[in-house]
Amino acid sequence: MGRGDGEPAAASIAAAARSLRAGVEKSRALGQALARAGPRLDEIQLALPALEAAVRPIRAPRAELSAAGPHIDRAVGPAAAVLKVFDAVHGLEPPLLAGGAVAGDLPGYLAVLGRLEEALRFLSDNSGLAAQWLADIVEYLGDHDLADPRFLADLAVTLEGLEKPSGDLDGGLLAAALNMLEAEFRCLLAGHCSPLAMQQLNATSASVVPSLIPAATVHKLSLILDRLITNGRQDRCLSMYADARGGVVSASLCALGLDYLRNPFDDAQALGPGVELWGRHLEFVVRCLLESERQLCNKVFGKHKDGASACFAEVAGHAGVLDFLKFGHAAADTKKDPIKLLRLLEVFDSLNKLRLDFNRLFGGKKACAEIQSQTRDLVKLLVDGAVEIFEELLVQVELQRYMPPPSDGGVPRIVSFVVEYCNRLLGEKYRPVLAQVLTIHRSWRKEAFSDKMLVNAVLNIVKALEANFDVWSKAYDNVTLSCLFMMNTHWHFFKNLKATKLGELLGDVWLQEHEQFKDYYLTVFMRDSWGALSPLLNREGLILFSKGRATAKDLVKQRLKTFNASFDEMFRKQSAWVIPDKDLREKTCALVVQSIVPSYRSYMQNYGPLVDQDASANKYVKYTVDGLEKMLSALFIPRPRRVGSFQIRHSNDNITSPMTGLYRSASTVK
Repeated sequence: MGRGDGEPAAASIAAAARSLRAGVEKSRALGQALARAGPRLDEIQLALPALEAAVRPIRAPRAELSAAGPHIDRAVGPAAAVLKVFDAVHGLEPPLLAGGAVAGDLPGYLAVLGRLEEALRFLSDNSGLAAQWLADIVEYLGDHDLADPRFLADLAVTLEGLEKPSGDLDGGLLAAALNMLEAEFRCLLAGHCSPLAMQQLNATSASVVPSLIPAATVHKLSLILDRLITNGRQDRCLSMYADARGGVVSASLCALGLDYLRNPFDDAQALGPGVELWGRHLEFVVRCLLESERQLCNKVFGKHKDGASACFAEVAGHAGVLDFLKFGHAAADTKKDPIKLLRLLEVFDSLNKLRLDFNRLFGGKKACAEIQSQTRDLVKLLVDGAVEIFEELLVQVELQRYMPPPSDGGVPRIVSFVVEYCNRLLGEKYRPVLAQVLTIHRSWRKEAFSDKMLVNAVLNIVKALEANFDVWSKAYDNVTLSCLFMMNTHWHFFKNLKATKLGELLGDVWLQEHEQFKDYYLTVFMRDSWGALSPLLNREGLILFSKGRATAKDLVKQRLKTFNASFDEMFRKQSAWVIPDKDLREKTCALVVQSIVPSYRSYMQNYGPLVDQDASANKYVKYTVDGLEKMLSALFIPRPRRVGSFQIRHSNDNITSPMTGLYRSASTVK
């Protein structure tokens, strides 16, 4: 190869080397560029699915995209409305949660609360439906491959939760507003909880005590309670109201001093003042306190009748109505005697006067079932107990026939008691009540009863007592004392029955017979006792001329001695006898003085000088005329009897006072 040929070859090799070097440099630069572009490619790779989803509708057929448009529009419209309401709910937060908003403007607050309730009802009714429509669109897009499946799956899960929301749609705004209403309700009640001032109780007139809660406040309470009950808070409202008003009633009753309700006497006689007080207090509680509370309860609860009934029952429990009924049961459980009959009639009368009030307040309400039951039981106990005692009174009076009469000839306490007792039974206070009790009891046995039957039953008791007189009079060994006893007893009958209802029923003829019996026994008494002393001072054989003076003196001494002995004996005996009636006692003493003193005065004036000069004159002239008159005028004055001087012996030999123990069970009478 020549030099000329070598140069072109070298040039070609050099060019090739340069070209190769340039290619290597480019490859190195490209490699470096590729190395730098690696992460970016990864980002692009990750974004490709989203880009693919975004462009898929573009790649979808135009017809399918056009068909999906109306479906989407129909679903988005309700969803937009729901979202707008949600925004409105959030806008209600400031006026509902502002401090003092309830008390400042209750009607305005309730109006805002009403808007919230309306919005929540809309959301409750429509949010699930809107979510369902959106879910249907998601399903449609997936079925037609118009969106990314993964995106649609996530969206479906979200919508499924919206179809049945588990939490508060308002984020607890309604609950917070209701809590504020409760607080205001409690505040209004607490602001009017002062106890009612108890005025002087009057058994004959008890007017309804007006509520101390102003009408405006009652209206507020009613508005709040209605809204709370509407939102399912009835139990809490009942509890708040019952506690507040029950506390007012309890505090009001404290002023009455009702401790006696829990500690009643076991004795009917001692129970009398308690029963009277019980009747007045019960009337006040029922007709004033509870009637006022019932009216208030009805106004506050308005259309919520069941709630008003349940709440009033709770308030009535604070008023201690059951304690009053238990006291009535205690009165009915006292030991039997005639006075118990009066107590039973008094308790029955008090309940009967309040019968319509009880029916209005407690009737027909399950919440007051215990009060109804206890009242029915008490009425039956009173009726049965009263009738049992009344029907046995005649037997009890007949049993007294065999008891000893008073040793002093006075009126047996049983006579005084029965006369007064029967007059009371036929008086205006007890007669209509007893007649009603007997009528009710007979109606239970499907038997008729008339007022005449009641009158005849009482008259038979009085006549049975009258029949005891003769038996008692024969129990005296001393006939004169027997006459004094009959005089006292017949006069007591006449005087204490005259001008009475019982006396009118017995009649004037019957009464006059007792007055005549009194006069008869007084005459016999005088004749057989003091009337026998005057003849002892006779003047037979008393000759005052000189030769007979000594004989006359001896006769005067003898006759004065006999008179003194008889007088002393009679005075000693009769000093232990009594005439309880003052008028009769004064009349009898006057008759005794008249039968003795004039004869004694005349005798001493004529024959006293015969013994005055005698050394033993004091032995025969024991009394001056004035002294004798004073002694006789002081006879028959009653002294306090020992308790139980006339008592009633039961078949078991237990002795009790006739005022508290005139009772023996008919089962013990043979």
